[in-house]
Amino acid sequence: MIKIKAVFFDQDGVIIDTERDGHRVAFNQTFKDFGYDFEWDVEYYHELLQVAGGKERMKHHLHTQGFGVEVKPEEVDDLIIRMHKHKTAVFVELIESGDLPLRPGVKRLMKEVNDAGLILGICTTSNERAAQAVVSGMLKEIKFEFVLAGDIVDNKKPDPEIYNLALEKTGVKPEESVVIEDSRNGVLAAAAAGLNIVATTNIYTASENLSDAHIIVTCLGDLGGEKGILKKGSEGLKYDGVLRLEQLMDYFSK
Repeated sequence: MIKIKAVFFDQDGVIIDTERDGHRVAFNQTFKDFGYDFEWDVEYYHELLQVAGGKERMKHHLHTQGFGVEVKPEEVDDLIIRMHKHKTAVFVELIESGDLPLRPGVKRLMKEVNDAGLILGICTTSNERAAQAVVSGMLKEIKFEFVLAGDIVDNKKPDPEIYNLALEKTGVKPEESVVIEDSRNGVLAAAAAGLNIVATTNIYTASENLSDAHIIVTCLGDLGGEKGILKKGSEGLKYDGVLRLEQLMDYFSK
């Protein structure tokens, strides 16, 4: 029988619903602060989420839509780095303001992982400063073995590099690990690394193909709060709207 030893969380869209009202808002404020006259609306940002990484999204927009003014090729890399640094600062301020609450069930499940003595880590393409702001702020009571973020790996999701690095750091086998993801790119990355996958959907990912996940729920759920809806994984899973660590360990140990 397989024994689950580690749980890895993605951040954006999993721990906090950051994409629409966090990152998108911070990007738009950055464009304004840099003097550009365009914004990313909710629908267009959904398209951009298929490109992993904030700097990569800005480059994609520049090369496909343009910034409204000429940007010389030799200036692109420096400009994107400066814009992304500014955007991260705006985003961190949003995080620290408390205006972006944790998604239902996240802290509960993390506490269960801590109480069980399992390894708990974060694997995200989000900037390290932003990831640390979440960990040191809203999740300061939680003990993390590691936080892998941003440019710590060369290849962003759907490449499995960040999850392979997590396995290497912990010495845990793929089948002994559970990852909580929310997007197709994240699910594909976890699948390529051979992990057990739980997907929690949000406004941007509910319509994505998450079929490589073993369990799909609308959220992890809280006993005294919002309950989740099970979309996949009913066989052998006793689910009442709250996904508990004990259930995951039983489900993935078979």
